[in-house]
Amino acid sequence: MIQTSPTMRILVAIEPVDFRKGIDGLAGLCRQKLAQDPLSGCAFVFRNRKGTAVKVLVYDGQGFWLCQKRLSQGRFSWWPSSDTAVSRALDAHQLHVLLAGGNADAAGGAPVWRPVKVAV
Repeated sequence: MIQTSPTMRILVAIEPVDFRKGIDGLAGLCRQKLAQDPLSGCAFVFRNRKGTAVKVLVYDGQGFWLCQKRLSQGRFSWWPSSDTAVSRALDAHQLHVLLAGGNADAAGGAPVWRPVKVAV
């Protein structure tokens, strides 16, 4: 399981990738297309052309984690877009919204932090 934290750096590749690529192929894309070091501990998120699956690549200091989520129905309704950028940074809570099939930019989502009330 990949642990996320509010301080974790998360980059989403805007263009879809060939999902036949494994760890080495995606790490190469991080270096070449995204101009990022895949060994940095940053989480890299990729989408297939149909928008039905995502892959998350993370290096944890010992090795790579590669996780995939494929939807059984429908497509990921939201994905970042840009004419010039090749990737976009997300917050940890935005990644969870994205993986749940939601809009990571929606203003009505859960707040990043809220105080916990303790009953006395």
